[in-house]
Amino acid sequence: MENIERIERYKFDVVVIGAGGAGLRAAIEARANGKSAAVLSKSLFGKAHTVMAEGGIAASMGNVNDRDNWQVHFGDTMRGGKFLNHYRMAELHAKEAPDRVWELEAWGALFDRTKDGKISQRNFGGHEYPRLAHVGDRTGLEMIRTLQQRIVALQQEDKQKTGEFESGLKVFAECSVTKIFMTGEGDDRRVAGVLAYWRPSGTFVLFESESVVIATGGIGKSFKVTSNSWEYTGDGHAMALECGGSLVNMEFLQFHPTGMVWPLSVKGLLVTESVRGDGGVLTNSEGRRFMFDYIPDVFKSKYATTEEEADRWYTDPDNNLRPPELLPRDEVARAINSEVKAGRGTPHGGVFLDVSKRLPADVIRAKLPSMWHQFKELADVDITQEAMEVGPTCHYVMGGVEVDPDTQAAVGVKGLFAAGEASGGMHGSNRLGGNSLSDLLVFGRRAGQFAAEHVDEVRGQGKQTHVSEADLQAALDWALAPFTRVEGESPYAIQYDLQDTMNALVGIIRTASEIEEALVKIQELKVRMANMKVIGGRAYNPGWHLALDLPKQLLVSQCVAMAALIREESRGGHTREDFPEMSDEWRKVNLIVRAEAQEVTIVKQSLPTMTSELAGLFDESELSKYMTLEELDSLVVRTL
Repeated sequence: MENIERIERYKFDVVVIGAGGAGLRAAIEARANGKSAAVLSKSLFGKAHTVMAEGGIAASMGNVNDRDNWQVHFGDTMRGGKFLNHYRMAELHAKEAPDRVWELEAWGALFDRTKDGKISQRNFGGHEYPRLAHVGDRTGLEMIRTLQQRIVALQQEDKQKTGEFESGLKVFAECSVTKIFMTGEGDDRRVAGVLAYWRPSGTFVLFESESVVIATGGIGKSFKVTSNSWEYTGDGHAMALECGGSLVNMEFLQFHPTGMVWPLSVKGLLVTESVRGDGGVLTNSEGRRFMFDYIPDVFKSKYATTEEEADRWYTDPDNNLRPPELLPRDEVARAINSEVKAGRGTPHGGVFLDVSKRLPADVIRAKLPSMWHQFKELADVDITQEAMEVGPTCHYVMGGVEVDPDTQAAVGVKGLFAAGEASGGMHGSNRLGGNSLSDLLVFGRRAGQFAAEHVDEVRGQGKQTHVSEADLQAALDWALAPFTRVEGESPYAIQYDLQDTMNALVGIIRTASEIEEALVKIQELKVRMANMKVIGGRAYNPGWHLALDLPKQLLVSQCVAMAALIREESRGGHTREDFPEMSDEWRKVNLIVRAEAQEVTIVKQSLPTMTSELAGLFDESELSKYMTLEELDSLVVRTL
């Protein structure tokens, strides 16, 4: 038993779990609102998934095409999400993204420039105009570098005011959170803090705070082929459920169409969409540009149907339709999957992506330096001379913590906020490339702002926030339980079987029978997990670390599978072979997941109705492809 008297203890106004783009932006905003903030990073500071977002930040600044504006960006986002997005989040995102990019530039971000000195913007799948502000193919890295630089600047200000660099904003690297604590009863029940442990030493740390922001990213490590690294185990999603929150639409997972398919050691590693945005074309083993065969009816008016027109678009985008390689990611991923299943794949089970025939070698190395280096070093492929082999890889979860669209406050849990990939609703059934980085900035800022306001609200009511010693002791006992078992199996074996199950049975194409089989296997894995043991001490013990993550992985995987079984249609990042069509009745429904003592329940909840003002941005003929006649009649503005 851990002696709780020896536990390291801190008090902060706001605790942010996660040090990616959303977490850092939330912490900066909380500090800017006069609150002390702690940033808890599961990994090394700077090793965030944000750096893997290579292509750019979507924001309608209109620097390359002045016809772009927030209304067009909003429309593209809703189309990409197949109109299942929370319209208010999509609206806020489209309106505020340009300000967040200019703010980032003011803090020191070094964006690529146009010839007349503006921030350059590039094409991306699903975006009508060149919209992604970028830094070569290293935009996410530049974002993280800039946000870290901003934190250092704020710490220097604090040093001048208080004599301490970290008096207002402190980063705890390699410090994993295992539990969110609550306090109070009934209407007064609210967040009280978190329990974490130092990964190098295994010692525990208690953080007491009035507000907690979940910015933990996604869940992709529950799948075998994924662009996600070890940190993405769904911690935030699971902890939100455990303290009374809910998740929305967990069935929607994005399989990025272009991951590396070989060598095996790097299978799933991301190949940026910028390759297609800068002219890369997809071909099968017969040398055919197959994407022309996969343009859905809802997109036929916006994409070229011949290679000639698609090629003309690169030099004359105003008078030609876009190439189908730039369809939203879900469409491209399904098309690649179909080609491979039809026997027209590459030797390593993917398709070819070739930019070498479109751009000179020096331009490729200048525009896509990371991709050139990645393929040269890992696969000995020179992308300036030959094609890449690529295939779908689990990349992003559109579902997440159910939040208020304006404040990012978690539904049902006072004092808890969520932002970035950990929160749901913004992207509907499928996220457009580039919208992730702008999402982090827009909603990270909002989460930090309203988390700070919550602190004032609690203190204004004269309430004290403490974690009870009994709750703390129970959390410690749970965390140390794997060391106490003398029989049992390694957590690695259980995680391997979970990844295999999710990839094979709840992957890019799903059927009811396979999902049901997955749910049976997940229950079996839960039984095995109850007897899981770890050996060795607490210092530098990755087996123990995984033993603490695995219950969260299993809980979230169960949520994904159950939601995937219930939604009987195909939409965005959820494809049912037994229900291959989109359903306008299902479009009206969100699936809300709750859990109590590991028992998961799912209820249907009506989607918020888009305002008539926003609905008026679309042709009624387009809305009729997604909405029921009843819904169309409820919208005041009719366009036909």
